[in-house]
Amino acid sequence: MRPILFYLNGMPIPSYDVFVTLGFLTGMMVFFYQYRQKEDSYGHFMNLFVAALIGGAIGAKLPIWIFNYKEILGHSLSIVTLLSGKTVLGGIVGGWIAVEIEKHRLGIKRKTGDIFAPALALGEAVGRMGCFLNGCCGGIPSTLPWAMDFGDGILRHPTQLYMSAFAMLLFIFLWSIKGKMKREGDLFRTYLIIYFTFRFFIEFIRTNQVFAFGLTGFQLVSALVVLYALLLWNRLPLFNK
Repeated sequence: MRPILFYLNGMPIPSYDVFVTLGFLTGMMVFFYQYRQKEDSYGHFMNLFVAALIGGAIGAKLPIWIFNYKEILGHSLSIVTLLSGKTVLGGIVGGWIAVEIEKHRLGIKRKTGDIFAPALALGEAVGRMGCFLNGCCGGIPSTLPWAMDFGDGILRHPTQLYMSAFAMLLFIFLWSIKGKMKREGDLFRTYLIIYFTFRFFIEFIRTNQVFAFGLTGFQLVSALVVLYALLLWNRLPLFNK
């Protein structure tokens, strides 16, 4: 654990903030790179980009507010309590919904998620290192050789590293197939199915509270997203011949 990455003129710079920011910037660079390759085809680009940012910010906070409403209310709605904590899963879903709403408002019919998919994967791969250094988002107790103590004296699964490594592999995979997909939108659907399936199963070794049916809230959302993405995928094969 290294919650403070370094000091700048005596001011502590948190590792979490640094890597989350780096993850955002890295993902944004990938996003803009892909957009420049397709800029003649995408109209209202800034509208969709801003919608994704706003929706992602709200979505990242909303599950925290819902699942921890008792603690939040117990702190008299302080700004610090309201702004602390965020979830990547909620940010992805929130950004996705916001983009779809904006597309409907603008009358855009085409699929635009393909330029978001690799950026989301790489951004998380970088950002999760902030969770690891901060000691948050760790897993359940473990006796594996690589289990780690995140400050409570208990050896746990370093689920932050699992998620970072998986996201990096997912980015590499998506980047390698992005020009081979048969239909526009299939790359984003591939991302949704693979990522949210992974999130469903890794929740079994994380410490989130069970919400219903023996599953966490994140698992329920993940299952719904995968089901929705599979329903959208109405034909195969995935790749051009």
